[in-house]
Amino acid sequence: MEPLSPLDAAFLEIEDADPAVVLAIASVAVAEGPAPSQRELVAEFTARLPLIPRYRQKIHRVPLDLGTPSWVDDPDFDPVRQFHRVAVPGPGDEAGLCELVGMLMAQRLDRDRPLWECWVIEGLAGGRWAILSKVHHCLADGVSGNTLHEVFFREQDRPPPPLRPAEPSPGRMPLLAAALRDMVAGPLTTLRAAFGALTKPRALAGRVTEASQGLEALMRAVIPVSPSSLSGPIGRMRRYELAHASLPKVVAIAKAFDVTVNDVVLAAITAAYRELLLSRGEEPAADSVRTLVPVSVRREVEIGRMNNQVSLMLPLLPVDIADPALRLVTVHRRLAELKGHREAEAGVAVTTSARYGPYAPLAWTIRAAARLPHRNVVSVATNVPGPRHTLSILGREVTDLYPYVPIAMRLRTGVAVLTYRDRMSFGITADAATAPEPGLMAAAIERDLTTLSRTARTKKKKTVVPKRNSSH
Repeated sequence: MEPLSPLDAAFLEIEDADPAVVLAIASVAVAEGPAPSQRELVAEFTARLPLIPRYRQKIHRVPLDLGTPSWVDDPDFDPVRQFHRVAVPGPGDEAGLCELVGMLMAQRLDRDRPLWECWVIEGLAGGRWAILSKVHHCLADGVSGNTLHEVFFREQDRPPPPLRPAEPSPGRMPLLAAALRDMVAGPLTTLRAAFGALTKPRALAGRVTEASQGLEALMRAVIPVSPSSLSGPIGRMRRYELAHASLPKVVAIAKAFDVTVNDVVLAAITAAYRELLLSRGEEPAADSVRTLVPVSVRREVEIGRMNNQVSLMLPLLPVDIADPALRLVTVHRRLAELKGHREAEAGVAVTTSARYGPYAPLAWTIRAAARLPHRNVVSVATNVPGPRHTLSILGREVTDLYPYVPIAMRLRTGVAVLTYRDRMSFGITADAATAPEPGLMAAAIERDLTTLSRTARTKKKKTVVPKRNSSH
């Protein structure tokens, strides 16, 4: 038995607050054919399950929300029930795959079973097939999700250990007793930490200064953005689409403009939101789009842990700027300012402090906030570096890897970015009921990157100094 962190548990509470929300993340691995049989695939995955103990555990809630939910072994776990099979209708193109992914991701995972499932998708063009790996966000973030790629889509150096027997369920009363102990111990732990900090006044002063700067930056996000169609109630169905880019070209753009790859990614997403607003006859104002950008705070030694270790930044995207180059430079400057203000560090401080308080008020607050209308943040944009090496499953090479990010809390769109080998994929999730423009954002992202790449090559040519002919 292991309690969830308040951050992990928050994803459950947000989902519980809105029946239209499904807080599962996913990746779509497209592989060369032919597709293996269901028996082959289940056997291959089952052999590797001991490497991911969380995959055989389910959620056990504490009565009256007196403590955070806990992970417990599922005594009835049967890996066969976690695998499903479906086919894309002809002609098996990318549009058909995206439509199917949107339908599958609109369905909630069963809370009475481990919170993951795999869908084998057959019928793709060229004899290919795919695996949709669907995981609840309370179990993993983008970085820990990459661990799953390494476990299930890569040859192992040694055979995995045998699957250990399931531990018996702790029952409701032991969980309740543990929660009551934690409620008593929490304030004492906080006091011990406070006294420990007082013995190091210089370090304490530095942390207080950083936290206050970051909290000031986070408080600016309380200011509502301009009204737009980007936020509001969402329905149960999802639309999913893809944009593609060459990773070396994106890196070349970043070098030419002296910015980061993440800056280039966010600038392209900004272009998509600008075009979306214009297509709807809405003014892309300077304060129209504030986006939630997750920031990993995972230490190197924690890479393999299945949980969420993220903070956030909340930049305003410059959708009011028409020029792609100027838009990129503005994105870079705004992100640099937020990093300088320690906004991500303040987010860590907030989530860390939540560990020491009673869980019930936190859970009730999260559910209430998820139901209330707001216009502080209108989108989510996440960028996760994926494997640079080739993945495979049962001898079939994985040719493409696509990401999926869920939407919730009145955010009608979200964009996830994942790199694989020398490719970059943008997975765009939208509320199907309020996003009638299929392909618009994906095309805008690709168009913006093409323009920036052309500008970057021009800049590079201008910086080359021609050699003088030497005379002897």
